[in-house]
Amino acid sequence: MEIEIGRGKKARRAYGFDDIAIVPSRRTRDAEDVDIGWKLGPYLIELPLVASAMDGVVSPATAIQLGRLGGLGVLNLEGLWARYADADAILEEIASLPPETATGRMQEIYSAPLDADLMAQRVREIKEAGVITAASLTPQRVRDHWEGLVAAGLDVLVIQGTVVSAEHVSRSVEPLNLKEFIAGVGIPCVVGGCASYQTALHLMRTGAAGVLVGVGPGAACTTRGVLGVGVPQATAIADAAAARVQHLLETGQYVNVIADGGMRTGGDIAKAIACGSDAVMIGSPLARAHEAPGRGTHWGMATFHPTLPRGARVRTDQVASLEQILLGPANENDGTLNLMGALRTSMATTGYETIHEFQKAEIMVAPALQTEGKKLQREQGIGMSR
Repeated sequence: MEIEIGRGKKARRAYGFDDIAIVPSRRTRDAEDVDIGWKLGPYLIELPLVASAMDGVVSPATAIQLGRLGGLGVLNLEGLWARYADADAILEEIASLPPETATGRMQEIYSAPLDADLMAQRVREIKEAGVITAASLTPQRVRDHWEGLVAAGLDVLVIQGTVVSAEHVSRSVEPLNLKEFIAGVGIPCVVGGCASYQTALHLMRTGAAGVLVGVGPGAACTTRGVLGVGVPQATAIADAAAARVQHLLETGQYVNVIADGGMRTGGDIAKAIACGSDAVMIGSPLARAHEAPGRGTHWGMATFHPTLPRGARVRTDQVASLEQILLGPANENDGTLNLMGALRTSMATTGYETIHEFQKAEIMVAPALQTEGKKLQREQGIGMSR
């Protein structure tokens, strides 16, 4: 339904995760009977969890650990790991920077040139550990580096930017033709981000195996403030899921919708999938792991942009192991630990056995969900009020 926001201008109402609730169905089931696996290209992935291509979240070591736990870690091949042989020393410096100088110094750090040999070496490190190897490049750089990365053993290529479209228009450079490019790569490609039905549908028509949905919802992202661009995640995911249905009718090809950002708890992840996503891409919840390379700091891929930064380096407490954050057991009651266990329990409580079934769950607009009956939690700053 459109709302008139002024003479000659109408707008749709959009919803975020805090605005909605999943409605229980007529049945429940045992959590042990729930299957949360999904398929990306030829790969069966045990957990619907993709770790964001952020330097403070995914290192070669954490990508390997995530793969062994059943998820998928995406390494940023335009980040520190592709610029510095000793990235750990740089990460230590970034973690120690005071807030007032962090952005400027990070711009200097990230001005170091990319090293194609180092990129391939990082891919080989992950590949040799025997896990699915995924890495991210921007559309501007992917043509220069993809062949060497595939030769090094890359399994999944993520082509990622703040907003990626199937039709980029430029007078100064030849834009990347996503459809032609993906057809020639030979490995599954995931593209994004996007936040609307039409953009998602056009990206699906490029032959991508998955589409990232989310513009600006991440904990460290400032895109919505800097550019004024973005759509709340519940609505963006539902629109992309509708595009997936249309694309399936047109071609018979199923394209994964991957919710990218804006999820802090297991409940948020469950809502993302109930809105239509096949998997979620998260960063800040994993930056809280003891193993996270950010050492208690977290930042996005546009934080260090040389002319228009669109992110902040934020502090985060390192509270648990990566395994505990994903698989438990949880020793906190705020939903930030045992994320996959929470998803299983949500699906079991509402009666759904698989991800595809859960995508059909009834959703209700419920702005009181976070506050109803939670007076003591709000007053004491515990549980849902954290």
